[in-house]
Amino acid sequence: MNKTALSVNLNKVALVRNTRHLGIPDVTRAATLCLQAGANGITVHPRPDERHIRSDDVRDLAELLQAWPDREFNVEGNPFHNLMDCARDLLERKLPVHQLTFVPDSEGQFTSDHGWNLAKDADGLRPLIAQAHAWGLRVSLFMDADPLAMVAAKAVGADRVELYTEPYAAAWGTPQQSEQLMRFAQAAQAAQAAGLGVNAGHDLNRDNLSAFLRAVPGVAEVSIGHALIADALELGYCETVQDYLRCIQDAA
Repeated sequence: MNKTALSVNLNKVALVRNTRHLGIPDVTRAATLCLQAGANGITVHPRPDERHIRSDDVRDLAELLQAWPDREFNVEGNPFHNLMDCARDLLERKLPVHQLTFVPDSEGQFTSDHGWNLAKDADGLRPLIAQAHAWGLRVSLFMDADPLAMVAAKAVGADRVELYTEPYAAAWGTPQQSEQLMRFAQAAQAAQAAGLGVNAGHDLNRDNLSAFLRAVPGVAEVSIGHALIADALELGYCETVQDYLRCIQDAA
């Protein structure tokens, strides 16, 4: 069993910083501490209004990751908005970016809360995925845990899917937990049968992560932000990242 990679989403660090004009907390410093603690990658989701991660953060983090060639930079966003411009900017500057996660959020959306509807969106996504591949980048599609949608995700050109895990997190500790785990396991199996890698993210935390990874086969990467940064306020970045890595190890 391959170990699941932990990518730390730093949006919430930027959100706190943006409430003042002092430059603290520092997003690049947060990334450095997480990488030093063993995080396998960094994730950001720059939105058009720059309410948290800004364009210069994306560049600064890519510059930082030049010194960590064994770690990955995952940039999330809606490819119909600003995501492709962010990727193009990094590539023109010869800065590292490894994965684009296409997320179907609206410009003012509070947080990502649903996956792609490929019956409606496939024709628009196909050329954008092809462009990302021409740049040499992996593409992951943010998807609901619907086993029937995985063949369509492969057909549109995706390399991976990121399963939207909020329904599982909401069911944690309730009678619906087992049902949700079965649903996600079936979606992951269908994705892998279609030739897709599987990522996962949204509301995963230290309580529910190990059980998810034990039940859902072959998850290549989890992207965790809100809970991890909240934990880091109490524990510090190093202890928090190492505890999430322990959860991953416990599952393996």
